[in-house]
Amino acid sequence: MIYKTSCLLLPLALIFLDFIIISSIAKPTPTTFINVLTYGAKPDGSTDSTKAFLAAWQVACASVNPTTIIVPKGRFLVGNLVFQGKKCTDAPISIRIAGSMIAPEDYRVISSSEQWIWFESVTDVSIYGGILDAQGSSLWNCKNNGGSNCPIGAKTLLFSGSNNININGLTSINSQKFHIVINSCNNVNIDGVKVSAAADSPNTDGIHIQSSHSVSITNSRIGTGDDCISIGPGSTHVSIQGIQCGPGHGISIGSLGIAEEEQGVEDVTVSNVDFTGTSNGVRIKTWAKDSKSFARNIVFQHINMKMVKNPIIIDQHYCFVKPCPNQESGVEVSNVRYEDIHGTSSTDVAVKLDCSKEKPCNGIVMDNVNLALQLVNRPAQASCNNANGLANDVVIPFTPCLKRDTLMT
Repeated sequence: MIYKTSCLLLPLALIFLDFIIISSIAKPTPTTFINVLTYGAKPDGSTDSTKAFLAAWQVACASVNPTTIIVPKGRFLVGNLVFQGKKCTDAPISIRIAGSMIAPEDYRVISSSEQWIWFESVTDVSIYGGILDAQGSSLWNCKNNGGSNCPIGAKTLLFSGSNNININGLTSINSQKFHIVINSCNNVNIDGVKVSAAADSPNTDGIHIQSSHSVSITNSRIGTGDDCISIGPGSTHVSIQGIQCGPGHGISIGSLGIAEEEQGVEDVTVSNVDFTGTSNGVRIKTWAKDSKSFARNIVFQHINMKMVKNPIIIDQHYCFVKPCPNQESGVEVSNVRYEDIHGTSSTDVAVKLDCSKEKPCNGIVMDNVNLALQLVNRPAQASCNNANGLANDVVIPFTPCLKRDTLMT
């Protein structure tokens, strides 16, 4: 009798377990939706909606369920925003922007802070769509006209000390300074963004990465008055792919070595990039002074250049603040690979490897590089100082400091 009862109970237990599993799959954790209009935001472009956005964030921050903050169509005027994550729950927060967030026309309002929109110590935050317009042109004019009281300006969007960040389909225009900054973050994905500022807008880098790890930037269009993308000290495992860059200063690693005790940059891949009319293409820049920093394990591949002033450049005598140090850079540059790079240079010198006498560049490899002068019937040139490495396949212009790699042919 006991045996028969056990036989009956086992199938019932399995059925009950299946019911629990199916029920859990059929009922995912519900998402809470929050509309900034509910907290007093006005899409008229003139009413200050700063407090409404902060109030919506506080509700999302406290939610135990995934939360989506809705920013509907319209123009929302906001001042400095700090979205603090230290007291938030672990639930993901998404911000879906259908309209625009605009800064006040008076640049002094947001320039009093170093950033306009700041996410600090957040986890699992995603931004989808929308336009951020910092209205920075009046500050650019102040700086370009030699104004003595021009503030440095505010970065448009800053993530600091954060993890698991997604930025998808966002447009940032007319930043006072850098557009998007990723500082001291881990696991960041940026996809399909558009960044735009005038070619003469000072210090308006498109995306700047610093002290961050596992950062991916894909399928984006960037045109500014400074670097399209810059990678600063302490950054590792950075992947950049499918970028259209121009106008601007190209994609830069650095500047590095401004401080003696400084972290380096390593494991960076830049792939499938089109440069158009930029002052640089792929660049490594370091200060000419003592430093323990480094740039290593870098790959630049599958790149097209069109009328680029310096398509390939390593500049270890970088300086934009006078007086310049006029020393030799202590930054070690090693294991840098240039592969499948084609197009045109707007200057005679298409490849410039200006490395440090104190610590020459090592492990430079060029494979299938072909750069010509734009609209001029003569070959481009290469300039090479204190660089060692290998050249394989077609490498034009001829780079005399690189030996032909017979093992690769």
